[in-house]
Amino acid sequence: MTTTQVRAVCPHDCPDTCALLVTVENGVATAVKGDPDHPTTAGVLCTKVSRYTERTYHAERLLHPLRRVGKKGEGKFERISWDEAIATIAARLKPIAERAPEAILPYSYCGTMGLVQGESMSSRFFNQIGASLLDRTICATAGFTGYKYTIGGSIGVDMEQFQNAKLILIWGGNPIASNLHFWTRAQEAKRNGAKLIAIDPYRSLTAEKCHQHIALLPGTDAALALGLMHVLIAEDLLDHDYIANHTLGFEQLKQRAAEWTPERTADTCGISVAEVVDLARLYGGLAKAGEPVAIRTNYGVQRVRGGGMSVRNMACLPALVGAWRHAAGGIQLSSGGSFPTQKAALQRPDLLKKIPRTINMTTIGDDLLRPSSPSFGPEVEAVIVYNANPLAIAPDSAKVMAGFAREDLFTVVLEHFQTDTVDYADIVLPATTQLEHVDAHTSYGHLYMMANNAAIAPMGEAKANTEIFRLLAAAMGFDDPCFKDSDDQLAAVAFNPQDARAIHFDWEALKLKGWQKLNVPDAPFAHGGFPTPSGKCEFYSAQMLADGLDPLPAYLPPYESVASNPELAARYPLAMISPPARNFLNSTFVNVKSLRSAEGEPHLDIHPGDAASRGIADGEMVRIFNDRGSFVAKARVTDKARAGLVVGLSVWWKKLGRDGKNANEVTSQRLTDMGRAPTFYDTLVQVERVAA
Repeated sequence: MTTTQVRAVCPHDCPDTCALLVTVENGVATAVKGDPDHPTTAGVLCTKVSRYTERTYHAERLLHPLRRVGKKGEGKFERISWDEAIATIAARLKPIAERAPEAILPYSYCGTMGLVQGESMSSRFFNQIGASLLDRTICATAGFTGYKYTIGGSIGVDMEQFQNAKLILIWGGNPIASNLHFWTRAQEAKRNGAKLIAIDPYRSLTAEKCHQHIALLPGTDAALALGLMHVLIAEDLLDHDYIANHTLGFEQLKQRAAEWTPERTADTCGISVAEVVDLARLYGGLAKAGEPVAIRTNYGVQRVRGGGMSVRNMACLPALVGAWRHAAGGIQLSSGGSFPTQKAALQRPDLLKKIPRTINMTTIGDDLLRPSSPSFGPEVEAVIVYNANPLAIAPDSAKVMAGFAREDLFTVVLEHFQTDTVDYADIVLPATTQLEHVDAHTSYGHLYMMANNAAIAPMGEAKANTEIFRLLAAAMGFDDPCFKDSDDQLAAVAFNPQDARAIHFDWEALKLKGWQKLNVPDAPFAHGGFPTPSGKCEFYSAQMLADGLDPLPAYLPPYESVASNPELAARYPLAMISPPARNFLNSTFVNVKSLRSAEGEPHLDIHPGDAASRGIADGEMVRIFNDRGSFVAKARVTDKARAGLVVGLSVWWKKLGRDGKNANEVTSQRLTDMGRAPTFYDTLVQVERVAA
């Protein structure tokens, strides 16, 4: 028997980006474990990825190209050869590319976070065609935009420092489910005497284990941040030296914050005045005493109308109290801006002959149903989906389904399994999993460049995304030498070795070691140096004003709430959020039997008072609905959901729901205040019992 151990990386959409060690026996991967030497992974994997071999060797893996033989949505296919599949796709795309290239649309996201298997050869292919660009907004662009206006880039506290904080605000995240290695650090901080406070409408697994849970109304985080500023300023819990030297616009901010009394803040957020005042005093008091205070915010806070402003307001807080002076002080939204990636070298935007239109992935439901027009451009005639499952994850799902159901829409899907989206494909191409290809990775939770080596040969006839787009490029007659670059050649240009942060980057060396930490300071803004136009933390942003936004921290109420839209709330009085289920990652892993068994079936958590007034008992089936649609789930009557809120942990494949639907039947295609991002958690619904 030949046994080897291969260095790899978890590819999934999670901040932890774990370093993996894959045991291979006679060409078969028998175990996937965390690398004990990697400082953030420390040998520990989440339940999902520790079972990665179960996914790779799943009995339902797609292993051969397929062609649709039934109606769209029926999921009936016949096996064809790769030659036939590639020739069929090229024959359909060529006339469209010659006549109206923007009628071709890529649709992809973070099915893999890899720089090579994500957007490299695929981007080159679509740029050469002149296809529509895809605005990849569906997760975090609202928060990234608000953070960038304030801080200058996605740079924050190093995950390896959080255990040294004396206060950690876990704001809009559930790291036990979606950021396990940060949670390990937070637990260490707790043992060292730190206080952990969760700010979240829902009492999640994480909130249950914190010292305090502040259950504010969905979409009111920006107001809470303003209320905290009010108290910090009124009670002089400030670092005046840091403000004077490293911030811009304090006097204007002072006037704005004065409007947000604890009483107004508490009323807006649906919490007590004491919760506002005590939190500000704790945060500012510890900072004033020279202790590190940290905020770990995540993506939940930004999936509402004012999501970008929410993150902007939070990002102002550390500069007010001088928290950035400490390595364990400040805020982290994402560490992704720390990496000197060379996206232009990977994606080759220079192949574009002109700048095509951009279609927002969040509004795909509307955009697939739009006819040609001068304002929109040509009707979408072909969609190539990879690293994504839009039928499950995009909002306003009935419209998404109607768009993909168009018989005149040519749809190609690269996938591992027969997802909801695959059911609507004309051609299905089997893709490799992370154990079967090469890739290079950044992280949005830590600061390590990572290398993924192929551990096993591709299963069946599966091919890497890069190889599929090489084959398509050749069939389309594209002769630029860039379409012959190997995966190793692509990975070798993933990072800029001339940048001081990636000094000594060498792809072959990285493959051997598996990971290399960026050369960055422990406390990125201890002495200012923010990557903003002014070089300071910008409480007042001239760029925001130029972009038509309020240049100061502000509060935008949700589109849909009792306070902001009482007429709608009279019909649909319950706010709904749909955060990730612990055993899934977006719509990935839903079909892994052991994980689905652990999750059970789609549930809706509802407060006992809201359940009683509707005659709903625990365990009964309920229908959740609004003007956009409805879905069915099993009620869990629990005070984890605050009164007026229901929580549907997601994202289930629609075909695995009782009624073939999921939570995105009721979510909206409306966009955030900035970043053109989705408003998944800005949703009003009604809930009723389903007759047995």
